[in-house]
Amino acid sequence: MLFSQRKGLKPVRSAIQTDDMDRDLRNALWDAVQLAIWDEDTNPGYYDYLRESSLNWLFRIYWHKYFKKPMDRLPAKTAEAIAAVRQYFFDCEWFEVYDFIEFSANHAEDHQADQLVKLSNLVLERELSGYRFIDKSIVQISSEEEIESIESALDNTSLLKGANAHLRAALDLLSDRKSPDYRNSIKEAISAVESISQTITGDAKASLGSALKELEKRSAMHPALKASLSSLYGYTSDSDGIRHALLDEPRLSFTDAKFMLVACTAFVNYLIGKSAESGIKLS
Repeated sequence: MLFSQRKGLKPVRSAIQTDDMDRDLRNALWDAVQLAIWDEDTNPGYYDYLRESSLNWLFRIYWHKYFKKPMDRLPAKTAEAIAAVRQYFFDCEWFEVYDFIEFSANHAEDHQADQLVKLSNLVLERELSGYRFIDKSIVQISSEEEIESIESALDNTSLLKGANAHLRAALDLLSDRKSPDYRNSIKEAISAVESISQTITGDAKASLGSALKELEKRSAMHPALKASLSSLYGYTSDSDGIRHALLDEPRLSFTDAKFMLVACTAFVNYLIGKSAESGIKLS
């Protein structure tokens, strides 16, 4: 905390930035782009011509897919192209900054994208943004524990295509800021748990309860833990039509979908961990 903040001369921001973006956050995100992408131009060229730059292809993608401008209006020099993007970046709406950062992470070279995600998350945390990169999507997340749960589940299921695909779909549906689909995000998150359960039991129709019974046979599991997991999962199961009632709820919110994604990733991480302890090979 700075001297002026400790003395009350400059207020400390207590509200997480979710519906706006202050100057400090915007400036810092631009610096992340600068360090991760612009400064990584490996072939700037003596006369600074964009066509000679390693950034040439990325700017063509910006112009064609993001800005949707005629390609013949792409500046001839790299510095001019960066200047045009910079003007957009500092003039656009706060949510368009996130659009641009996310687009860049999904279209830049792999090493640039990785660095951009890393630097952006450092900035987002420091500036109290309510958003973080998870994988290459910017998602509204309120705690580091939630981020770690989702990231761990994505990593742990990297070789389990079914569960991983469901988790990524749930994340994509949740993070679509223009038209988020909370209902289907919840369905995909639940399906990830079911996919892991089916792998553990070898039964294509297995539920979490079946997987827990199988794990209990092979390793110790406290009855209270098993009961709590079963009860929580019962909130989303097909029994008594609970799942249908949940998904028919017309007022599902981001909070509902985020809770289910985090809860289901916790289930996935737990099941994978217990499987490893029990000698069950998942593939």
